[in-house]
Amino acid sequence: MRRLGNVKIKWTPAFAYAIGLIATDGNLSPDGRHINLTSKDEEQILNFRSCLDLKNKVGRKGRGGTTIKKYFVLQFGDRNFYDFLLGIGLSPAKSKTLTNLSIPRIFFADFFRGCIDGDGSIGYYRHPESRHPQLRLRLCSASRDFLAWIKSEIGTILGIKTGWIENKRSGVFVLIYAKADSLVLLKFLYKNIKTGQQLNRKYEIAKKFLGRVAELV
Repeated sequence: MRRLGNVKIKWTPAFAYAIGLIATDGNLSPDGRHINLTSKDEEQILNFRSCLDLKNKVGRKGRGGTTIKKYFVLQFGDRNFYDFLLGIGLSPAKSKTLTNLSIPRIFFADFFRGCIDGDGSIGYYRHPESRHPQLRLRLCSASRDFLAWIKSEIGTILGIKTGWIENKRSGVFVLIYAKADSLVLLKFLYKNIKTGQQLNRKYEIAKKFLGRVAELV
């Protein structure tokens, strides 16, 4: 008998975005059923819930031994969806073992936007001499193999062969894109997005650069 689930398993932009959030900020329980997403941003959790068309209540929790519940959390059980996540390459305790995922390339932009919203950043600073804004797109992960796969997919889809991976601190790697390549990526990430499929505080930064080329090259 087929097990019923709450999540409709069908690739769409919203579904791919939610997978990106799970790949970076999510957690698969060892019980083989439950999926969890925790974030400081309530908007992130509400977007995730909407993208998967869930009705579960959003809770609050603390981290690092503190009793202050400043994190928002959504946890739900769905064996079919859990098995699907295993099938595309996710796993419990995935942080250091994550590698290639089976993501349809037509939805890779949505997936990667979910990754950036989950554990990435869009940053800029003023060059001390030219005063031109310097753009940086970053994605963090405990798995270098995962970042290497992301970099490879971006190279195949967009032809961007630059970008580099740094070991910023013990156990944490960062994939970094600079200047014009970041601008190309932002256009790729935010083309034809729909409400609820982006974290607005990062989108507001991206909008400052969309359409700008010369001063970033």
